[in-house]
Formats: sequence, structure tokens, C-alpha cells
Amino acid sequence: MEPTSTPGSLVAADPAVAHFLRYLEGERNASENTISGYLGDLAQFVESAWGAGARAPFDWGGADKFSARKFLVSFQKAGAAPATVHRKLSSLRSFYKFLVREELVPNNPFCAVAAPKRGKYLPQVLSIEEITRLLDAPAQVLRESSGPDADPARRQWAEYAASRDAAILEALYSTGVRVNELATLSDSDVDLVSGVAKVRGKGKKERLCPLGRPAVAALHDAIQKRDALVFAKGGTRGRALFVNAGGGRLTTRSIERLMKRYLARAGLSPAVSPHALRHSFATHLLDKGADLRSVQELLGHASLSTTQIYAHVSVERMKAVYEKAHLRP
Repeated sequence: MEPTSTPGSLVAADPAVAHFLRYLEGERNASENTISGYLGDLAQFVESAWGAGARAPFDWGGADKFSARKFLVSFQKAGAAPATVHRKLSSLRSFYKFLVREELVPNNPFCAVAAPKRGKYLPQVLSIEEITRLLDAPAQVLRESSGPDADPARRQWAEYAASRDAAILEALYSTGVRVNELATLSDSDVDLVSGVAKVRGKGKKERLCPLGRPAVAALHDAIQKRDALVFAKGGTRGRALFVNAGGGRLTTRSIERLMKRYLARAGLSPAVSPHALRHSFATHLLDKGADLRSVQELLGHASLSTTQIYAHVSVERMKAVYEKAHLRP
């Protein structure tokens, strides 16, 4: 279990942290999720270095390489993945680099700490057949759960929920967007005539993501059913593309939960996350001959090296097919 976090608001009250947050917002154009991640990592370091009862201002200059190593080792002992430890090391290095630049501390204690070795990791990719089963699941669940004698209001909601969920799954696979990027989409971000979605990614960077014909059709159906349901309740049309039973924006966590339901119906592992659809999107494009640079732009990766993992996955998949089918593999 990871160390308990000091509340982010208490850490943000520290003058040095507040200065760093202004830098992230003003110069780095960091998103709310990025800033929240930094605050969480800083809060955990505060607890590790000065105890759970510590209050701002904190003695950032008093932390040394032993404090830094103790912090990272606590996560390794708790069984955290190397990627998690790498992220926390990167957060604290960036924070202290800023403090050194602003002459608030004399040195960066995290520069002297080595990161743990990353294991070889290949992202989880679903096959075309598995993707098809998953995309068909909402309609199948609706047929199985709603009989002809169902209450009309409940039937209307069930039809919208199935249509909405089908559109969510289609959009995730069609565009390769991150689940939080999908959850924040509004009506104005989607052009169903042109088949394009405007997505805000990391660092608040915007990119255009093409929508395939099945995704456009699913979104059109979901929007029509959503509007009929909202107006029937006497509400006003909201800007959120996907809404819950109360008419509010569907959250990332809600999308993750509803996907598990359809994974079960499709006979797939419940451990599959929405991000697996992003992995599958990229890998299937490369399998069909797309160039790496185009896939990088579609995914919104800042560096081509991040996208190259999918090229490796594609090669591994081809090797597996070869070994299975060739007479002399």
C-alpha cells in the first residue's frame, strides 16, 4: 500500500509549491489532471520527509538524497510498478529543478537518485474479433434486459444508455482518445457532418481526431436519444456529449465501470481498461500499413519514441502469426 497523501490543499498552501503551480499553469499550460498529479506526489513526499502532521511552509532545502531515496524506496517496498516510481521521481525532479532555477534551494536531491529499471512492457491489444464482440455488447445487453412489458420510462432510459454506451465504445476505438479526453467532450467538439472530433489532450493541446462511419452513426443515434430524454424530463439541453441519469456529464470512472459490464458480456477479461482500446486503435492502424508519424499525431504523443512501442507490438503480432501458420517457423 502506498503512503497516505497529505491533503493537496495543505501542500498547495506552501509558498514554493504555489509558485510552482503558477509556473505549471502559466508557462507549461498544464492540465488540471497534471497539476493534481504533481500535488499528490508532493504531498506524499512531504509525509515521507517530515511526517503526516507537517504543515507549510516546508523546509525543501533541508531534504537531501537520503530523503529522496527513502521516498522512492517506500513505493518499491509497497510493490508499486516501476512506471509509478518513475513518474514520482520525474515529478519531484521537475519540482526541485524549478526550485533550483528560482534560487529557492541550493540543489536538487532527486538528481542523485537512480530510477528503477523498467521491465519490458507491451500494451494490451484486443484482436479485431474481440473488438467486434465488445462493440456489439451494449445492444445485446439491452435485448436481454428489457422485455416488451417494461415500464416506458425505464425502457426509454435503457435504450438511451445502450445507445450512449455503444457510442462511447465506438468513439474510443475509432479515435484512440484517452478516456478522460472522451469524458470531457461536448456537443460543440464533435462535427458529425465532417466526421471529426476536437480533443483536448495533455498540456491542453488540441488535436483533430477522425471519426469512422460506425462511430458517427452511433454518436448521432445517442445524441438524438439523449435530447429526447432530456427534453421529456423538462430539462435544458446540456453541452456534455455523454450524460448520466441525472443529466450531468458522465465521468471517467463511470465509463470505466460501464465498460466492465460489456467486457463480461463479450467474454473478455474485466481487467481490460478503456486504454486498451487506444492501444488496439494504434496497433491495428500499424498492422494495416499506417505510418508511425501519422499514428503519433492521431494519438497526440509529443514524442515519436512513445508511439514506437506500438510498432514493436505490431511486429510481435506478425511473428506470432508466422510461427502459428508457417510450416517451418
